[in-house]
Amino acid sequence: MTVYKSISWIAAFCWMAVIFYLSHQPGSASSDLSSGIVATLLNFIDQVAPSLEFDVESFHTFVRKNAHFIAYLLLSLLSLNAWRSSGLRGLKQLVLGFGMCVLFAVTDEIHQLFIEGRSGETRDVLIDSAGAALGAVIYLALDKIWCLKGRKDRKKQIKTEF
Repeated sequence: MTVYKSISWIAAFCWMAVIFYLSHQPGSASSDLSSGIVATLLNFIDQVAPSLEFDVESFHTFVRKNAHFIAYLLLSLLSLNAWRSSGLRGLKQLVLGFGMCVLFAVTDEIHQLFIEGRSGETRDVLIDSAGAALGAVIYLALDKIWCLKGRKDRKKQIKTEF
């Protein structure tokens, strides 16, 4: 196993551990964490646009659901990279990477059913899956850009050798 392959898988599993840790917090602790983040964001918004007014509870929900989305976007990037480091490319890489994220989202919501003050929600699995899907699109776009850049660099190298 190469060092890069090991690091890629460790990064993906560490991120899964972070998600698990956050999901394992009781509802009150999770709410306190997100309330602190919301308070910081509201303070920043008040500094930038003091006349802006909006529903704080709706903003709190927006922040919580976007945390799901972003967490799984990152997990998708990490899992697709890990599968690629293992030699998979194309559709197989995409199916396994995205599938890993969706499966983890489902099991994470089931896990939350057993945590005080938490609930497992289908809506959260859909939000997580949407984040993973966008992560896959971003990964594929970046991969395409890197491949095109690599071809251009090789063409330049060949021209300079002759």
